[in-house]
Amino acid sequence: MKKFLLHTCCAPCSVAIIDELKEKFDLTVFFYNPNIFPEDEYLKRKEEVVKVCKKWDVKMMDYDYVPEDWDEKVKGFESEPEMGARCSVCFKMRLEKTAKYARDNNFDLFSTSLTSGRNKKADIINPIGKSLEEKFGVKYYEEDWKKSGRQEKGIKLVNDMDIYRQDYCGCKYSRLSS
Repeated sequence: MKKFLLHTCCAPCSVAIIDELKEKFDLTVFFYNPNIFPEDEYLKRKEEVVKVCKKWDVKMMDYDYVPEDWDEKVKGFESEPEMGARCSVCFKMRLEKTAKYARDNNFDLFSTSLTSGRNKKADIINPIGKSLEEKFGVKYYEEDWKKSGRQEKGIKLVNDMDIYRQDYCGCKYSRLSS
């Protein structure tokens, strides 16, 4: 069975994806989100991902939470609108860490739950993943996770499993605009 590393931004965006992939792959969920603000929000989101992974016996890697790294990376993009250039920088930062971890730990594939977000565009996120496939030598599993009834399934699973659903993307700038 192929080893698959799934970068996960939060449980609502990833629960249907995890449910689908856990039967097809040796799945590990990778929680790396230094963009989430404030820290108590980060901890709530992580706790929900842990809950899903424990329920379904899926391995999970909780990577470093260093919001200062994210602040430094997006410096100069603070006034960008939601889904502007700042978001692309953020996507690349998180996917690059995922791809590097996948390479260093002998994964066959990597992907992200980011394309499942209703305001997240697969045509922006997937090319970032593909470019990192070339850089790190690990196949990027390209998918628009919003499609094929997955959003509806995710909503049902969130309700059935009583998963916390946040009301903003994650960073301090998206929080101000929500």
